[in-house]
Amino acid sequence: MDERAAWNEQRRRAIDEHAAALAAGQQAEARQAADLLSSFVRRAAERGLAPHPLTARSFDGHATYRTRARGWYLKSNRSVAVGEHGEYYVLTVPSSWRARFAGADLSPSTPKLIVGAGGGDGETIPLARLLDQRLDAGVTWP
Repeated sequence: MDERAAWNEQRRRAIDEHAAALAAGQQAEARQAADLLSSFVRRAAERGLAPHPLTARSFDGHATYRTRARGWYLKSNRSVAVGEHGEYYVLTVPSSWRARFAGADLSPSTPKLIVGAGGGDGETIPLARLLDQRLDAGVTWP
């Protein structure tokens, strides 16, 4: 193997190792966040906080859609929520005429320990703090 081919192979291995380490870190973070969400659902039930039907907003913010999901909003702007079974939802969806009549389909998102991280708007908050704030607010949440 010539020097250039050896360097290319070494570089490829380094990239693969870096990608594997990054994926493992993201999976570990998602597991920790999922544990926090499960704990929240249990504590909400203990405090008598019933889940409510969740709505989603269009990406442009002009429309609001019903969903089949039930849970608890975590932010007062209703942009993120915990589903009744511990799912994590980011409550934005593409605009859709069908969704206006039939409701929007939501898919759970991979939870992160810092809500809003990577969002670009600078509004970040630790998931644990957000969950505690929601529990402390009780039934009077907006």
